[in-house]
Amino acid sequence: MSDYGPVQVRCPVLNVRRVDAYYAITVVAPGIAERFRSGQFVSVAVGGDHSSALLRRPFAIHDVKPDYGGTVEFLFAVRGTGTAWLAERRSRDLLDVVGPLGRPFPLPRDPVNCVLVGGGAGSAPLFPLAQSLRRRGCRVDFVLGGASADRVFSAITARRIAETAVFTTDDGSFGTRGRVTDVLGRVIEECRSDVIYACGPMPMLRAVTAVAGSHGVPVQVSVEETMACGTGICMTCVIPVVGEDGITRMVRSCVDGPVFRGEQVRFDDVGTIPFDALGAPGWKGAGASRAAESARDIA
Repeated sequence: MSDYGPVQVRCPVLNVRRVDAYYAITVVAPGIAERFRSGQFVSVAVGGDHSSALLRRPFAIHDVKPDYGGTVEFLFAVRGTGTAWLAERRSRDLLDVVGPLGRPFPLPRDPVNCVLVGGGAGSAPLFPLAQSLRRRGCRVDFVLGGASADRVFSAITARRIAETAVFTTDDGSFGTRGRVTDVLGRVIEECRSDVIYACGPMPMLRAVTAVAGSHGVPVQVSVEETMACGTGICMTCVIPVVGEDGITRMVRSCVDGPVFRGEQVRFDDVGTIPFDALGAPGWKGAGASRAAESARDIA
């Protein structure tokens, strides 16, 4: 078995716990745990062996323990029949899991000041990232938000592992009333942020990228897209991303991401194929000749 790349395993469930508005499932999956890097995810089959639910569900990995058997924990909210079925799992049940999938968060070579911004369940992958950054000597500060207090994930842990932690809720039931971007600018300045990492809904990522850009701070975003296969085959998760050559391409979030540089994601065009994207009908972008040359070189 290769030491790299994803594996598919039938994992016994160790426990299922309720975490405010969410559920966290821990499975025994040493092959996944030992390969995991912060920002990667797993793809889980739902409904059981005889289910009509053909599409797998992607979940960000919240915690791994490679030692002592190798456990992996992922977080989710109940949104439909698939996640409702998962919430009913019990210890010793088996789950069909593929992972770890996707590109991880890039880590700085030298110690820098990092602000981690999360929205709802999207905060989950930021916690192993925080631990990785701290091991490199980086300063870590959190900005976490949610619709209400029960949807701000793991505030106690955030306070424990970060220098500072700021919380926002849409209804004002916990922390500052408003959204993460209402406080982000202040946090960037007070913490002298060198880089921002963010995960959450697309509108939040777009707003975080805008705030980061206005402060001249680079941002890495982990997108939340529907990833039916997790391996790049089904093409359900494509989004428009601008490459280093200035050409927009429709890339697969599950294999080319889910982590991207925020300024390269065309958030306003997510869900569409922009007219100037490579391969779009009638595309004659400024980089068309360069793209054609690249294609010939590859061939």
